[in-house]
Amino acid sequence: MKIVIIGDGKVGYKLAKQLSSEKYDIILIDNNEEKLRKSIERMDVFCVAGEGGSVEVQQRADVPHADLVIACTSTDECNMLSCLIARRLGARHTIARVRNPIYYKQIDFLKKDLHLSMVVNPELIVAGDITRLLLFPDASKVETFVKGRVELVEFPIHCGKLEGLSLSELYARFQVQVLVCAVESGETVLIPDGDYILKAGDKLHIAASHQNMEQFFKKIALRKEKIKNAMICGGGRVAYYLASQLCNLGMNVKIIERNRERCEELCELLPQATIINGDATEHDLLIEEGIEKTDAFIALTGMDEENIIMSLFASKQSVSKVIVKINEDRRAMMIDELGLDSIVSAKTATADAILGYVRARRNSQCSANVETMYQLLDGRVEALEFIIKSENAYTGVPLKDLNLKANNIIACIARGRKIIIPNGDDSIQVGDSVVIITMTKQIRDLDDILVKR
Repeated sequence: MKIVIIGDGKVGYKLAKQLSSEKYDIILIDNNEEKLRKSIERMDVFCVAGEGGSVEVQQRADVPHADLVIACTSTDECNMLSCLIARRLGARHTIARVRNPIYYKQIDFLKKDLHLSMVVNPELIVAGDITRLLLFPDASKVETFVKGRVELVEFPIHCGKLEGLSLSELYARFQVQVLVCAVESGETVLIPDGDYILKAGDKLHIAASHQNMEQFFKKIALRKEKIKNAMICGGGRVAYYLASQLCNLGMNVKIIERNRERCEELCELLPQATIINGDATEHDLLIEEGIEKTDAFIALTGMDEENIIMSLFASKQSVSKVIVKINEDRRAMMIDELGLDSIVSAKTATADAILGYVRARRNSQCSANVETMYQLLDGRVEALEFIIKSENAYTGVPLKDLNLKANNIIACIARGRKIIIPNGDDSIQVGDSVVIITMTKQIRDLDDILVKR
């Protein structure tokens, strides 16, 4: 499968690195030759220097024979134009990164007219991620499957009634339909069985329906109070999308932004929110604006260092939920060590969305299609949602009779409106959505996690 990526920035580089490691034929286009030289040194890719919106440059990159063109430069207009040219030249599918809210409001019209296969809005994705975290304040991450009906929640164990329990004891004691499907314990990552003993410091990834997840946290008596007041530092696109969502949910939202003109824009766009013109890195301003009475603090400036410092201050003010946005992957581990466990990244969210689409195209001839994909625990674990298209060797067979490879688990089955946390007597049927958690790379079909007989 030949994939052309236009834009060798943070997202383009991350995609190229992941896809080239999965043995795709990757061609990178960028007008920065120095960036391209570094990419060639680090990855098995072919590079073409020039503007992505140039017909001649796209022809040199063999776009007419590409299966997929992904335009992820920093400019929406360039991305949309590049995709239009790519389709005219013969590329089979195109994906454009579009971030401007004005363009995104009319994206259905643009998508049809430009023949786009997919449009990705990183800021909107991240805003959705943050909103789910605020609705589930106990979690440090929340991913969704089956159009939001199944949640995969990352939950750190500090101490309390879970510590020292085996997973089988946990299920028997609380009697809630949840499944612990991945654990990070120190440096170790594993997909546990019922004998695993929970320890303080473990990070659990738990799959369940939203209702069962709420019931589980209520039963273990760790449910935090609902978020009513949110303070957002930074007034960019993520802040706009997030504040819109939170205001619609009835939360009180305050945005602190240092650029006066942007504050005036936000006042017009978000009449329900309180907009403060000021520098959120000044601790006195945060205190003056009532940080000690805030339920949630979200750091969304464009500077990772500022976000980290502000978030540490918010934690010391006993804010119950602190979320920090980062741009550089290498800082995520450092943040985790500082005790800031809710981290969001537009780059990672964008890459996951696009990788899920690529996997779906690759396995379109298989018996199951990838619908959604997330990388967990620094990419060491993947969560994939498959839609079962046809009868095959594993449909209709009780799960206890399927021989799964090590480090794979079937976490959830969605059948119609029913969400099933499966046991050995359940089976997979045609039309089901099936969520699997795997440490095996490059899963194309559910067959890939079964031991062949």
